[in-house]
Amino acid sequence: MSSSFQPENPLASALLVGVDFGLPHFDGELEELGLLAQTAGLNPVARITCKRRAPDAALFIGSGKADEIKLLAEETGATEILFDQSLSPAQQRNLERHLGLPVNDRTLLILEIFAQRARSHEGKLQVELARLQYLSTRLVRRWSHLERQRGGIGTRGGPGETQIELDRRMIGEAIKRTRERLEKVKRQRNTQRRQRERRDTFTISLVGYTNAGKSSLFNALVKARAYAADQLFATLDTTTRQLYLGNTATGAGRSVSLSDTVGFIRDLPHGLIDAFQATLQEAADADLLLHVVDASNPNHPEQMAEVQRVLAEIGAADVPQLVVFNKLDALESERRPLHLADTLEVDGRPVPRVFVSAHTGEGLSALRERLADVAGVSGAVESGLTPDSAAPLQELPA
Repeated sequence: MSSSFQPENPLASALLVGVDFGLPHFDGELEELGLLAQTAGLNPVARITCKRRAPDAALFIGSGKADEIKLLAEETGATEILFDQSLSPAQQRNLERHLGLPVNDRTLLILEIFAQRARSHEGKLQVELARLQYLSTRLVRRWSHLERQRGGIGTRGGPGETQIELDRRMIGEAIKRTRERLEKVKRQRNTQRRQRERRDTFTISLVGYTNAGKSSLFNALVKARAYAADQLFATLDTTTRQLYLGNTATGAGRSVSLSDTVGFIRDLPHGLIDAFQATLQEAADADLLLHVVDASNPNHPEQMAEVQRVLAEIGAADVPQLVVFNKLDALESERRPLHLADTLEVDGRPVPRVFVSAHTGEGLSALRERLADVAGVSGAVESGLTPDSAAPLQELPA
């Protein structure tokens, strides 16, 4: 399959487009979309936003704004248009005809990043399933062998009805085969979980918004060398290591199973959530979730809400949590907390919170002590995660 998306081309430049429909999470600066574009290997050369009450059925943004985007693309030399929202197949086709340039949306951008980053057999299967499901609705443009005219957005010729039907059947069969292979992976994971349960292994999963520092915290805790970088979706594949917690409240040292999982992001494509069900099941089946938050990001409340939404979607909303506010070293002195441990209200219930810096190691000993207490006490989730021993809630200054 082919795509107009060219992440390997160093000259690929993108014009970013965002439409404000009055939703509270609208990113007026298109900062996150710009980071996604850079992660995928594109160079954002311009950004443009507009306000609408509802999407235009044909062009999503209306013909006037489309003309403005076309002019700006010509002035800046943009070779691709990226929308911060999801486009329907018809809107995407109409925009490409109107603008004369490839048009992609946030969904495909995330899919492309996942396709670049997946390393394990399971990860590649999961991404491939999501891509197949997405591209199946965009046969006319996405499958190169359907085009009579090579390159560009065809103005002459086009696919025949019979060929499209044949390819739809081909994609359907590919989706079925990929799902069957993922089911096999899921059964293998279930077998591994049952083995851990028989060994009475306490399992902890790291979850959080992308680029919150999960992999850095994972490496700091278990002295591992999992890939970590200051970029979105640095790692996709679940990594599990044993974490030795030293002496616990029961008087004996104990090891727990710690897993680093894929990061979440706003408007994570549903196809990816479905495809990564096998991996995300690690979070749903964990005894404890370490919800890692980038304390230095001013939008962390919205990011936390998005993580909670995805956790609910995968059936992990009731798993006990310990919130870890990471990147303490990146906070200005006036925004630093008075205590490294307190409680935070999440979805109406108090949840313990610990402030740490995976980079400098500050707060890690307090986090280890809390985890040791939780893992070492019988009925740990209930008795070890009570907020009674923590400091009261403290708000970070804006």
